[in-house]
Amino acid sequence: MRRILPGLAFLFLLTSAQAADGVSPYAYGLFEIPGLGLTVTNSMVMLWTVTLLLILFVRLAVRKGELVPSTGQALVEIVAEAVENLIEPIVGKRLVRPTFWLLAGYFFIILIHNWSALIPGVGTIGMIDQDGHFNYWFRPANADLNTTLALAIIATGAWFYYVLRYAGLKALLVDLFGNKADKKDVGTVIWMLLFPIFWAVGVIEVISIAFRPVSLSFRLFGNVFGGENLLFNMMGLFAWVMPAPFYLLELLIGLIQALVFTLLVAVYIGLICNHESEDGHAH
Repeated sequence: MRRILPGLAFLFLLTSAQAADGVSPYAYGLFEIPGLGLTVTNSMVMLWTVTLLLILFVRLAVRKGELVPSTGQALVEIVAEAVENLIEPIVGKRLVRPTFWLLAGYFFIILIHNWSALIPGVGTIGMIDQDGHFNYWFRPANADLNTTLALAIIATGAWFYYVLRYAGLKALLVDLFGNKADKKDVGTVIWMLLFPIFWAVGVIEVISIAFRPVSLSFRLFGNVFGGENLLFNMMGLFAWVMPAPFYLLELLIGLIQALVFTLLVAVYIGLICNHESEDGHAH
């Protein structure tokens, strides 16, 4: 107990010091990789560490796939099947397997990194610099705009690949700029007059696609960074008991944001690639 109390007091002082400074809007540079000139930030350390632990957990849980699964393999299979069932109605049966690695990866990576902010020591272990500011060594990856922007850019590139691979350039152009009206229903004159309107709608759609990386990245970053500020402010007011309900709230928000990001990417892909009839045949 005599050894534990000084440690708890030290963590309390660090937490209080950080709460007084507030959460930094940017990640700190910790060190540089010799020869590369690459600055490693506290969010990069957290990203690599948590991702490596997640990969190791899955590998140890599954090991070699067995017909009668172990507890770990059953857990991974149940969660993977739940994600597959979630995205299948959106992207369609034809694309559920090709996109599973991307969408399931997004869900698990974003979820674990959102929840990583709640790990003891994250945001509270670090050192005070010469200017008296507290610099912590571990920052949740999704509380860094660089990380969420990278996730969003990869999602946009993957969307472009799947659309060209499984729908084609012609289908993309028709979906964006094509006249969706039925000539038999509206008549030839109205049908011709609708062309400039659908062209204008297509231009607006292209602009919205160009801004998807911005909306995806800022939504995720804003929610995680806001949650960080909320927790640290609550801990600044009272370090014990009071922040507990907010930790539970952050668990829920982390899950919702992982679902929102994953489902939005699935919807973007499914809007153009999923044109299956009710009997499951693509046309």
